[in-house]
Amino acid sequence: MKTFANHRLDGMEPDNLLAFLALLGLLRAVDETRPDWHIRVFWTVGDPPLRPVLQSPQDVDKHTLVKTVAEGLDVLARHHEFGGRKDLNFTPEDAAKSLQIAAATADQGGYVADLWASLFSDAAISRDGKKAEPTPLCLLFGAGHQYFLERLASVPRQKTPPDRSNGQKKFTVSETDCLCEALFAPWNRPDATKSFRWDPNEDVRYALRARNPTEKKTKDTTQHGANRLAAVGLSVLTVAPILRYRQVRLGVLGGSREIDGSFVFRWPIWRDPISLASIRALLAHPRLDSRETQTALGIVEVRATKCISAGRYMNFTRANPENSL
Repeated sequence: MKTFANHRLDGMEPDNLLAFLALLGLLRAVDETRPDWHIRVFWTVGDPPLRPVLQSPQDVDKHTLVKTVAEGLDVLARHHEFGGRKDLNFTPEDAAKSLQIAAATADQGGYVADLWASLFSDAAISRDGKKAEPTPLCLLFGAGHQYFLERLASVPRQKTPPDRSNGQKKFTVSETDCLCEALFAPWNRPDATKSFRWDPNEDVRYALRARNPTEKKTKDTTQHGANRLAAVGLSVLTVAPILRYRQVRLGVLGGSREIDGSFVFRWPIWRDPISLASIRALLAHPRLDSRETQTALGIVEVRATKCISAGRYMNFTRANPENSL
């Protein structure tokens, strides 16, 4: 009888979109190099604080797991090549051509096709009629010289963050240490890595704060390993054209538009160990909001995060249980 080891991922809070995307990236990275492990994930329901747990073969310790994750990231990051483009501002014709090329790419597991299919569809056009509508998970459009594709290309390849400082001198942190911090420890966000604004901790609103978080001296830093994993995890969330109010708009796996047009992304919290393919199936389930469906599938709650705007910048909120959004 096959036995398993459980690795509690204490760094991945259930209300953080960056953490959920990093969890998807973790599964994708391991599956890339060790599909024979058949890894699964479940949540610590009844064992607070709520966190995901990675289930692996019994002989896989944390060191081996993190080394494998690093190897998988290295393989997948090589495919993050966008021809030097910085912005996700493709014309419909360019989008169609890029998707066609990606679909014909014979990489193992179809990662290239999945990656490009998570960015846009040539059938969903922006309101000005000039560009393919980008994924709603893209929050960077050049404001403050922040470019989405530029970061999606560079961040997963950046094995180590910029040197950290302890106040007296700078020091280098290894790739495996960064990944360990992202997976197994509460996040301290010590890195100057450029992010995707998926971490609600980057919310720059400050009406009730003692300081202005947009000021250069007080800007928040990031969790390097989590951003690398999340960049890979984005490939899981494919997009497709949908009809909304008689207009063709872009939909994304797990996401929806509210009546006021705001974007909300939802993910379930489940009891039993499931694979990445099963998580994708849950995100695509048309009745995920049904209590009967949740009970049948072992889902204890659904978390929801909303995209918000704060001046020139966009962020995602903390993900509350669906009934309290």
